[in-house]
Order: sequence, then structure tokens, then C-alpha cells
Amino acid sequence: QVRPVESGGGSVQSGGSLRLSCEVSGYTYSTRYCLGWFRQAPGNEREGVAAFEVPGNPSYADAVQGRFTISQTSDKNTVWLYLHMTNLQPEDTAMYYCARVFCGLGLHPLHQTAPDIGNWGQGTQVTVSS
Repeated sequence: QVRPVESGGGSVQSGGSLRLSCEVSGYTYSTRYCLGWFRQAPGNEREGVAAFEVPGNPSYADAVQGRFTISQTSDKNTVWLYLHMTNLQPEDTAMYYCARVFCGLGLHPLHQTAPDIGNWGQGTQVTVSS
């Protein structure tokens, strides 16, 4: 069973930085799945933030390009996924989720936001004040 567990959220002022971490246990690499970060602000739909289409090849949402960096390390059946966020703005305030989602065969990982499909963590809150 793949179980993502996020950590590292918090409250920062505009322009600040945070690094989110996610431990994904029970993970076995497959071309059918991708790991990524997603977020959902109150009243908004869940959206893709950053994901690996294939290992070493990240994709970013336009809103975070140049400010956020996704990275990962792995050991046996555990992957640690990170999201380094800089120059945070109030519009980045949201619950951030780590997930293993379906990808490949024309499915872009950033578009796979359905919470009942794939393996999702419980989320970690990021709040940015102006």
C-alpha cells in the first residue's frame, strides 16, 4: 500500500520560503504512475503544482514556475519527495498534498487532481501573509 505523508507546512510572510517533505512508503517505480505536489485553497479546485513526468524530468504549473522546485530521493521502497518554495505570495496559501497519480498514455500528472484516484496524503497547510 502506497502511503504518502507530508510535513513542513507553516506560516510565512510574503517573500518567504518553505520546504515541504513527503515520505512515500510502499512505492515501486512504474511508468504508469507519477509523484507530485498539488494544492487546494478554500473555495478553489485542487490544482497541480509540480510533478515528475518521469524521474528527473519535472513539470511545474505556470503560477509557480521559477519559484518552486521539486526534487526526490529514494531508498528501496521509500521515496522522499520535496517541494522547495521561494518568494511565497498570499495566493500560494493552500493545503498542499503529495500524491502518486496515474500518468503516461497522454495523462499529464499535473492534471490528475481527483482525490479518489491515486494515493494521496492528508496534506500540510501553507499560509502566506502579506
